[in-house]
Amino acid sequence: MSQGDGSSFSSAAFYNNVRLGRHDLLVTIGDGCETKLGGLYITTGRQHVDNFINLDHTKPNSTSRLFYKGILADRSRAVFGGTVYVRDGAIKTDSLQSDKNLLLSPDAEIDSKPALFIWADDVKCGHGATAGNIERDTLFYMRSRGIELEEASRLLIYGFAAEIVETVKLKSLSDHLERIFLDSLPRYSFEF
Repeated sequence: MSQGDGSSFSSAAFYNNVRLGRHDLLVTIGDGCETKLGGLYITTGRQHVDNFINLDHTKPNSTSRLFYKGILADRSRAVFGGTVYVRDGAIKTDSLQSDKNLLLSPDAEIDSKPALFIWADDVKCGHGATAGNIERDTLFYMRSRGIELEEASRLLIYGFAAEIVETVKLKSLSDHLERIFLDSLPRYSFEF
């Protein structure tokens, strides 16, 4: 996809209950553009999801945000490849990318590879990736307040996912996505 000068583009990708899913996207970003991309993937069993997102800043004064989250259970696997290119002359580029993952099983795997390739000066760019499970202290706190383990873990998992679902501006669609994800949240399977 090519963004014309001064344009704005926003998109969110959702994966749930797919045996094998792949999302490839290249966005060429023009002068003074704003780009916001988000994604949420939930995998269980032996499901596998790949996300390969490339943002190519070719001209100055553009902003991009790439924010993905994954919830992985059982023996599922996901790959995230987020690459931002800032070409020579694309000064004043402001780009951030993040891939955060919640692993609900010791057998779940994430391979996250955020990357930056910068050929211009006077830019602000950053990237990061995290993977972890639900904090036991947080679960303990919720259980000490009378919330059962399964409900506490569901609340925490949904809270993790909600940040992406809430980026959908069309209320009827975000409500629909919320129902789908609430009905399909995987169980937390670490031992206490």
